Amino acid sequence: MTKPIIIVFSRDSDLASSLPATFEGRADIRACDSFEELADLTQRVEPRGFVADFRRPSGAGLVEERLLSGMQLRFPAMQIAMLTAESCPISLEQKAAESSFTHLRGRFSKDELVDAFRLLWGPAVPEVVQPPFVTEPTLSPAIQQTGGENEQAANAVSTGPLTGGDQFSDEPALGTLNGVTRRFQTNSPALRDMLAELEVAAKHDVTILLIGETGSGKTFLSRLIHEVSPRRHEPFLPVACGALPNDLIESELFGHVKGSFTSAHADKEGKFLAARRGSLLLDEIDVLGLEQQVKLLRVIETGEFEPVGSNQTQRSQARLIVASNLELQPLVERHRFRPDLYYRLNMLKFVLPPLRQRRMDIVPMAKRFIRQYAVKHAIAIHEAVPEFYEALENYPWPGNVRELEHVIQRAVIYCREGTLKPNHLPSHILGGLVGPTNDPSIQLKTSTRSAGSSLEGQVARTEREIIEQVLFKNNQSRTRTARELGISRVTLYNKMKRYGMPHKDAS
Repeated sequence: MTKPIIIVFSRDSDLASSLPATFEGRADIRACDSFEELADLTQRVEPRGFVADFRRPSGAGLVEERLLSGMQLRFPAMQIAMLTAESCPISLEQKAAESSFTHLRGRFSKDELVDAFRLLWGPAVPEVVQPPFVTEPTLSPAIQQTGGENEQAANAVSTGPLTGGDQFSDEPALGTLNGVTRRFQTNSPALRDMLAELEVAAKHDVTILLIGETGSGKTFLSRLIHEVSPRRHEPFLPVACGALPNDLIESELFGHVKGSFTSAHADKEGKFLAARRGSLLLDEIDVLGLEQQVKLLRVIETGEFEPVGSNQTQRSQARLIVASNLELQPLVERHRFRPDLYYRLNMLKFVLPPLRQRRMDIVPMAKRFIRQYAVKHAIAIHEAVPEFYEALENYPWPGNVRELEHVIQRAVIYCREGTLKPNHLPSHILGGLVGPTNDPSIQLKTSTRSAGSSLEGQVARTEREIIEQVLFKNNQSRTRTARELGISRVTLYNKMKRYGMPHKDAS
């Protein structure tokens, strides 16, 4: 039986992440923390329940009152639970008085929240007894918005989509991985199989390795792994190893004691302890030095480590997710990565293909971004012409999903007549001029793309993409690439020259 969908609108991440356990798996919880996300979510799902966390309303609560009215109008049979502080704005008081939804004021317990949705299951909903929530959640000042943008977004929720109806709605995807606050969709058969395997691995206490180019979605997927796992109620901490100086990486990961080095003025808890029983993402793990790799291997195997300057052994209970922009095997061959750590991580390795290798995902992603940014910027987008999508599909996207998102946001901002056209895209997208990238193999020339849709052109494009992929896997080494492809080095060189690819050899 399909689970009823309950949307949770709250800027309290602890509340949102705890609700799947609160409802004991009886509901499909979809969380959002902004009016824009809520507007986008209500276009994709048909909720039967709505948790409206208004404990920190904007101004006099008029925006929130308008939001509730819109949700009631669009989903009249939906069960609603409104959370407010003890001191509730008059507009919300009046709304609660004239409506039949549940109003939980001040401190409330989780069993009260479950009881608000008892009609979704009948009398069999188990009684859940938990300590009460605090009245005032801790929020970042940047989240506490007031004024026009909130009103525009609330109106978007009330009146329906700002975009052109079905044209921008999600089509059934070949593969989907759903978390509490996010989901990953794909139309690629290979990526569908990977998501299925990843979902199984996420539910077990194992270390996961993600390989993918910058901007391909490794951090997004890591958070999704955390949300799918039994550790979803614990912290998720990302660490960008490449952004840390070499002499501070160990302190950041393992912590240090006061006086262990010049600037260590107090004891510091490292990320392995701060993550508690949650998940820890180590991004760009390939930058770690060999000595740091030894310590990391020990943590993976035993959970044990010592803070910098300390002889006291600590134990990590966090689940580890590691990510890299590069394949690790060539680094092992160059003695830049320890073989024992490589084989330990390679047991559960998942390769996230770049966007240019899953072109069937470009248009669905673009539609979601159009919908998202049309709501965020309160711009009415009615349609996108086929040439707009064709231009997106023909570009190799060296910046991957992140670049696509920024390009779509720009197009939406500059669209004034309600129809997205190629002229709303940056000139380098239309001209196929690839910007800076760490992968020189994707520097396409216009002559290569001008082959059009002929059979010869499509075969050439496919052959080029295969060569690019294997070159990238082998860190641009033509010798290893030719060996893996089963062709001579001269043949590989000639094909690279034919397709206008760089000839520099990394071997």
